[in-house]
Amino acid sequence: MARKIKKVNNVKVYYDHVGNTLNVWFDDPIKEYTSEEMGDNVVLNKDRKGHVIGFEKINFRTHTTKGSVIPSLPVELFVS
Repeated sequence: MARKIKKVNNVKVYYDHVGNTLNVWFDDPIKEYTSEEMGDNVVLNKDRKGHVIGFEKINFRTHTTKGSVIPSLPVELFVS
């Protein structure tokens, strides 16, 4: 059975440098109803219907293993 994919108008990206977390939202974060830990420090955020509306990467590092710094992240990123 094919699954219908919802078009995403914008993606919100939040980085917390104190907590080292990266949050990516495909829908309004206020719609979050539950979260599910997936392993590898990734948490899926779901709405009341169980649809994934975002994810959180815990222990996100802005430095690569070679020491270079990832460029700063925008607060909100619009994708068309």
